[in-house]
Amino acid sequence: MEILQQIQVLREELNQHNHNYYVLDKPTISDFEFDQKLKQLQDLETQNPQYFDANSPTQRVGGTITKNFQTVVHENRMYSLDNSYSKEDLLDWETKIQRVLGNVPLQYTCELKYDGASISITYQDGKLLKAVTRGDGFQGDDVTNNIKTIKSIPLQLNGNYPDKFDIRGEIILPLDGFEKMNQELLDIGEQPYSNPRNTASGSLKLQDSAEVAKRPLDCLLYFIIANDLPFSSQYSGLEAARDWGFKVPGQSKLASNLEEVFEFINYWDVHRHDLPYETDGVVIKVDDFNLQNELGYTAKSPRWAIAYKFKSEQVTTVLNSISYQVGRTGAITPVANLEPVQLAGTIVKRASLHNADQIEKLDIRIGDTVFVEKGGEIIPKIIGVSIRGSQPDPTKYITHCPECQTELTRKEGEANHFCPNFYGCPPQIIGRIQHYISRKAMDIEGLGGETVALLYENGLVKDYSDLYELTVDQVIPLERMAQKSAENLVNGIEKSKEIPFERVLFALGIRYVGETVAKKLAKHYKSIDALRKASLMDLILVDEIGERIAQSVIEFFDNDTNCLIMDRLANFGIQLELVEKFNPNATEKLVGKIFVVSGIFEIFSRDELKKAIEDNGGKVGSSISAKTDFVIAGDNMGPAKLEKANQLGITIISENDFIQMVN
Repeated sequence: MEILQQIQVLREELNQHNHNYYVLDKPTISDFEFDQKLKQLQDLETQNPQYFDANSPTQRVGGTITKNFQTVVHENRMYSLDNSYSKEDLLDWETKIQRVLGNVPLQYTCELKYDGASISITYQDGKLLKAVTRGDGFQGDDVTNNIKTIKSIPLQLNGNYPDKFDIRGEIILPLDGFEKMNQELLDIGEQPYSNPRNTASGSLKLQDSAEVAKRPLDCLLYFIIANDLPFSSQYSGLEAARDWGFKVPGQSKLASNLEEVFEFINYWDVHRHDLPYETDGVVIKVDDFNLQNELGYTAKSPRWAIAYKFKSEQVTTVLNSISYQVGRTGAITPVANLEPVQLAGTIVKRASLHNADQIEKLDIRIGDTVFVEKGGEIIPKIIGVSIRGSQPDPTKYITHCPECQTELTRKEGEANHFCPNFYGCPPQIIGRIQHYISRKAMDIEGLGGETVALLYENGLVKDYSDLYELTVDQVIPLERMAQKSAENLVNGIEKSKEIPFERVLFALGIRYVGETVAKKLAKHYKSIDALRKASLMDLILVDEIGERIAQSVIEFFDNDTNCLIMDRLANFGIQLELVEKFNPNATEKLVGKIFVVSGIFEIFSRDELKKAIEDNGGKVGSSISAKTDFVIAGDNMGPAKLEKANQLGITIISENDFIQMVN
């Protein structure tokens, strides 16, 4: 047999055996026989390097070293899900979507919500091309080399798959594997891992893929995105994914109504403890893709899907003390220090108490035995007192900052106490600089939160503008700092001068100005100078900017210290003006016009239509109202939207009408 043909036959055999063992749980050969075939393939590939294939089964053993994981922008954003905690929430959700769709018959796909690390895997021509972590939903880290070591993830697909598509799933660590890993650590006297979810997530960022290969990670897939899918619903998509070779859990169910959804929830609320991996709820999705497109997305979540979270596990433990943390805005957060207790797979030692009102409402006192649960299975919180301790008096909230001893303030209508020593309280100063360098802001490579604290404590920085005067010689004496790491830090700071204005504006740490608000302000004012000159009323008139945000912006720029910092940043070359990308096809034909896009289109995608509207000066509305000028209607436009547009006398145009409008 020709060598290449022999190699190809072995690859196909080993891929099939991997699928039988790790996906179907039905091995057809022994481990010894598998290892012998794998060794035979390795020898042939070594002797014939011209036949190397990155997706060969031999590449699953790892060995690739990744020093820095490249940040990759998702071609399709990875949204988060809205959560619900009761069946009433689900009924409300159905009412909302029926209001949009016009009471059409609905089917729902019910899936278990897996507790792991989200991943997006791209396949092209049936081969695994890349794998990217969720990150912030817009961009994540390329962990392709590590993902290839997970044997339940196919490297080569079977069947009628699209030329290119993304498949979303969850990287998990089965409970048996997690316990085995921890036992091995305990046997050599090492600290065990805290929980399967964090261990799975951390595994994806190990630099040596050979180490990842040693971990019993698994991958459960649940959603496919492509331009031309050979199916039209979520449930049929799951079945197709199985046929192509993916591990899709068999617990999913197609429900004809919410009653059947509730039956699914009730069953798995009891039987989830029998599963080999952790799950914390059920995901309910409108099954039909056309209806999903009609419902669309909010700023954070798909309207056509919702997660029902199982009731949190609850334990009791003793409240040993209360400490107080100071945030970068000066907000004081009380923290309960607890007698360590096992809760939902982790050891809990601390829990947030939120604010003074919460402490008073719960009337918790040091020495009390308290009920603790994980809010949404993530953040521990105290929900009440089980047994009163020996403390006779109610807890008194602190009156002065625990860090700088400044008397605390509390504005009327606000829940938190604040330390007003904005420019002299160390945690606030350090916190602002840490926010400035963070990934979503200036993303300064080589500089982390601990190093920021060291820079401040050693008198090298007192605000974020000081970062741009740091030298390698100043940084090297810091703890755990060497020549190369010091150079990387200084180079990372220099590179941050390329960060665009909207992210710089977010990085400044103006209270209430998050990522979305920063983008709106940057787009409207186009420079920091124009924003500094804006009046309160000017700001309030900006779309989606309320009085609270406007007042915060005014207060920020009224401060002389902040203005001095802005001037220094400008002198250092920070991007304080919006650099708008030139579009040669852009016009102002649609200025003053508001469009709503609804349905499925032949020539453009919905996103492409929305961009075309904005490029030509128009505005895209999220819902039909009296202010809407045009509705661009595609196939399967929701009857409720059509009825509302007709009632309001709004002009309905086709995709071709719109193309002619902008020529």
